[in-house]
Amino acid sequence: MNPTRFDAAWHAALGHARRAAETGRDTVLVRDLFGRASLLVDDESEPLPAEELEALAEAFRRDTQAFAGAQPVQATSTMFAPEMFFDSPELIVQDEGEPGRRGRVAVLERTVVGADWAREAAPGASPQPAVRERRVALYGFKGGVGRSTATAVLARHFAEKGHCVLVVDLDLESPGVSTLLHGLDELPEHGIVDHLVEAGVGNAEGLELVTQSSFFTPTQGNGEIWLAPAGGSPRDDYDYLAKLNRIYSDLPAAEPGGAPKPFCVRLEEAIAACEAQVAGISRQPDVVLLDSRAGIHDIAAVTLTQLSGLSLLFTVDNPSTWYGYGMLLSQWKQRPDRAVDLRERLRIVAAMFRSAGDIQRLHKLRDNAQKMFADKLYDDAEGADLEAYHPALEDDQAPHSPIPILFSHDLIGLDPLQDRDWPELPFVEAAYKRFLKEVEQLVFPSEELS
Repeated sequence: MNPTRFDAAWHAALGHARRAAETGRDTVLVRDLFGRASLLVDDESEPLPAEELEALAEAFRRDTQAFAGAQPVQATSTMFAPEMFFDSPELIVQDEGEPGRRGRVAVLERTVVGADWAREAAPGASPQPAVRERRVALYGFKGGVGRSTATAVLARHFAEKGHCVLVVDLDLESPGVSTLLHGLDELPEHGIVDHLVEAGVGNAEGLELVTQSSFFTPTQGNGEIWLAPAGGSPRDDYDYLAKLNRIYSDLPAAEPGGAPKPFCVRLEEAIAACEAQVAGISRQPDVVLLDSRAGIHDIAAVTLTQLSGLSLLFTVDNPSTWYGYGMLLSQWKQRPDRAVDLRERLRIVAAMFRSAGDIQRLHKLRDNAQKMFADKLYDDAEGADLEAYHPALEDDQAPHSPIPILFSHDLIGLDPLQDRDWPELPFVEAAYKRFLKEVEQLVFPSEELS
């Protein structure tokens, strides 16, 4: 007999959950860290007979094989605390059901990485609207597309306009933007990883988290760039890797009856602490640039879904990029409420675009982006009773309308330490001119552009 693989097993498990819901009972399908599935059936109002429960379990085992949980089917009448599953804030509802006729079908994923892409916002994770609106996330599904360089160029542009800018380096596994704005020997004593570690044990008071960029002096006005690096200044007794290995865990409740503190809340507190330090030393940042790490990671998930008011998605027009973004946006498609909240806060950036005059290539990228958004996040999101939102293909304000950054060979191997005025070089200004103008309009729409 051929083995049942991961995807086929999950499809079969969902089929069992839906059939069980046809009896009018709510169901929850739980998938553990190894991909094994267990079906929970709410039988409180009418307990399932033992023989019926065993038959359901046997069929579930047969169809899911190696991906059946240790207890593949459980009834709530036999569970100690079924509300931990049926009332979990992390449930993803597949079918709301119909009272008296069809039960609700929901999924509960037990994962290490990626849960925050579809997870409901935890209390304390999302900042106040005014705070979120001044934050801009820069993200790319794939690395090496110039995201960190664009962050540094954008920071200098806003500062030249007189704004107070805070750049937060959230690419914790591969910090990059810090060295584009500041010398390594001039970094503050601590960084984002220090706050996450120290706050975990209630020890974050007094951390030095920010420093003013040593690479930027405004040519006019009172603009400023502040940097919150991933880690603190390098020194013999600074063990960055040991700290990095201890930051992603959710924290248990500090006291009995209290609420646990998930990673998304911890990250929000770290960013807020950096903003407060800048405000205390100088003034409240006008804009906060969050340089997020690439790939499927909870830092990126939290940054895009909960912490920022605008998310710039760096894209190169190739199949692997669209496949990757499609996977991520599919998570939001399962949560129509999340799709509504996010879709108008996204904008595609055509990174490393190789021709300034090739409008057809740019239109091709736009067409591919529009297809992806139309399938995942526009008004045909599954299960949604939403106000229609399906911007036209040619709408230059739509999420799928690309903002290009032109490619320049001179940017490869650029050493900011050797030329601290590199953003003012002619080839840099030419490459980023349209990007800077359009992002400025998105972040400061009421200001007159010069």
